[in-house]
Amino acid sequence: MKSIEDIGLDDVTAAYNGLEGDISELLMGEQIHIGGFKSSMDLAERAGIGAGMRGVDLCCCNGAGMRFLVHFRNVASMTGVDATERVVNRGRKRCQEEGIEDRVRFILADVTKSGLPSGSADFVWGEDAWCYVVDKPKLIAEAARVVRRGGTIAFTDWVEGSAGLSDAEADRFMRWMKFATLQDIPGYATLLKESGCTVLEAEDTGRFAEHNDLSLKMIDMQITFDLLRIISFNLDVLQLIRGEFAFMGDLAHAGKIAQGRFIARRE
Repeated sequence: MKSIEDIGLDDVTAAYNGLEGDISELLMGEQIHIGGFKSSMDLAERAGIGAGMRGVDLCCCNGAGMRFLVHFRNVASMTGVDATERVVNRGRKRCQEEGIEDRVRFILADVTKSGLPSGSADFVWGEDAWCYVVDKPKLIAEAARVVRRGGTIAFTDWVEGSAGLSDAEADRFMRWMKFATLQDIPGYATLLKESGCTVLEAEDTGRFAEHNDLSLKMIDMQITFDLLRIISFNLDVLQLIRGEFAFMGDLAHAGKIAQGRFIARRE
């Protein structure tokens, strides 16, 4: 696992309380994860998430994952935990607009100490967001505590790829993304096993490079003005953003960063 200093939860909440959250939604839509709807459906189908189940979304952001699960997998209820007040408020409003506020609730809290009852969920869910959590062992342990025995932990996340990052590459990428730590696929699998889970899937989805290329094309070919409006029409900042997406694309194509998919059963 890669780690860097001087990045913490406060940096992540500041980013998503500010412009970076708006930029992420502009580039990726309300489902701020690689692959959007198809990735969510793929994860839900593989994990057997379906009607009548009760779930917890750790690092739920604006609740798009929970709303997806209610609308398209007919889960009975979802509880989302996130530490950023702005996105939690936005999520509550969107649930009201979609008429599902009675099935989705939000908790403003650190996901490593959610306060939720042990064994209270049929499944724990996450999509490309656990990379922001500093203490990965505590996060996985919390997911395993919250889910019932026989329940499922299903998540995707940004991880170090099989080719590995140099220290310089990791420092640049992780500081830009506000990642204090970056796990790899074997590392997550080990943490799940240590928390009493049987790992059913732990693999690279193969999506990262293609979808990063799409974001870069959107910046260059379609949403340039929209992005400039968010950043007060600062062309220097635009070039900085474009440069970092190009750098991430190089890393992804080289197999140095990836989107991992993980499905485990709590024993």
